[in-house]
Amino acid sequence: MMQEKILIVDDDCNICEILEFNLSNEGYKVECAYSAEEALKKLTPHYSLILLDVMMGGMSGYKMAEKLRKENNQIPIVFLTAKDSENDMLTGFSVGGDDYISKPFSIKEVIARVKAVVKRVKSTEKKENFAHSGKISYNNIIIDLEAKEFLIDNKRVVLTKTEFELITLLANNPDKILSRDDIIEIIWHETPFITERTVDVHITRLRKKLGKYASVIVNRSGYGYKFDTDEIRL
Repeated sequence: MMQEKILIVDDDCNICEILEFNLSNEGYKVECAYSAEEALKKLTPHYSLILLDVMMGGMSGYKMAEKLRKENNQIPIVFLTAKDSENDMLTGFSVGGDDYISKPFSIKEVIARVKAVVKRVKSTEKKENFAHSGKISYNNIIIDLEAKEFLIDNKRVVLTKTEFELITLLANNPDKILSRDDIIEIIWHETPFITERTVDVHITRLRKKLGKYASVIVNRSGYGYKFDTDEIRL
């Protein structure tokens, strides 16, 4: 079986050393980069995940993640950061992060989250847990499940992997209310420490990308979210 490869990006040598030692003991092949610029030079499609510090000299972790997602590089990213406010978490998810760990962190927690994200991505690559092959189409909204593309008015809208899974889940269950727990169980079923607030943060970002169709995702207070087909107009 091919060894999973992880890239640690942090300008603190001690943190890199600790993470490298412990993740190597878990069976991962680990490499370190001490800046975002160095990481971008090292990065290849063979990496399974990036552990990425937010605050670094030069390019920040957020900027690096944003650059990768704009280039349609969907390698999973777990942010490591001393910043832990709700806005910081929103920023991390909005630039394409898959998870967010606050410093100081527990090594056991980091290992658990790394394993969960890698497992979730591998599981999704093998098969979609909630969608059928082909396309989901509602007037001017099209979800191409095979090409993994989302189109509005025939224009491609760039979504993160999690955002694509989320819109597909909702659109594949039109007019059905899905609770936050339902969504977590389907989208993040292999990932520990996910809260209902994580769902809300992703929904907020997804609505922004839907533009004039933002109202298609409806929040039923106390119940959850649904894809409201009545909100789609020709």
